[in-house]
Amino acid sequence: MPDEAALVQRLRQGDPQAYRELVDAYSPRVYRLALGMLGDPAEAEDVLQETFLSVYRNIGGFRGDSGLGTWIYRIAANASLMRLRRHKDAASLDETTEDGAEPKVAPSGGFWFWDPEAAALSGEVRRVMTEAIAALPEALRIVFLMRDVEDMPAAEVADALGLTVAAVKSRLHRARMFLRDRLYPYLVAGEETR
Repeated sequence: MPDEAALVQRLRQGDPQAYRELVDAYSPRVYRLALGMLGDPAEAEDVLQETFLSVYRNIGGFRGDSGLGTWIYRIAANASLMRLRRHKDAASLDETTEDGAEPKVAPSGGFWFWDPEAAALSGEVRRVMTEAIAALPEALRIVFLMRDVEDMPAAEVADALGLTVAAVKSRLHRARMFLRDRLYPYLVAGEETR
C-alpha cells in the first residue's frame, strides 16, 4: 500500500485508482469484522458497502487524528453495531447493566489442553468457536475481533472504538475468559477421547 498521506490526498482528489487500492487493502478486514459481529454474510456485505460508501462521502472530513485504517474500522464497527441495534433494541458499544456497570463474565479456573494445530483443522472446533464468539456481548466481541482476530494493536482498537487502552485490555481479558469458559468443556472432552 502506498504512503497513507499520499493515498488520502488522492482519495480527496477523487482518484478512482486510489479508491480501488483502499478497497483492496481494507475490505477483507472490514468484512471479517462485520461478519464476526453480525454472523450473517449478507449483512456483512452490506456493512462492507456502507463502510466504503461512507469513506467515499466523508474523506474530506478525515482529519488524520488517527490512522486511515483506524478511521475505517470505526466506521465499520459503528455500522455493524447499528445493524445489531436494529435487530436487538439494546446493543451498544458501551453496553452496561441497569445499575450502570459493565457486563460481567464469570471467571473460571482451568487451562486449555489440546493441540492447537489439530484443533484448527477441525471443522467442529471452528463451529464451536464461531458460536462462542457470537455469544459474546457486543462490547466484548468487537474488541476481541479487532484485537485477537485482526491482530490490531490495543491502542488502535481503543482509538477506533473511542475507548481507553485500559478499557480495551479489560474487555479483551473478559472476552477471553468468556470464551475459555465456553470452550473448556468441549476441548477437555475432546482430549479425553484421544
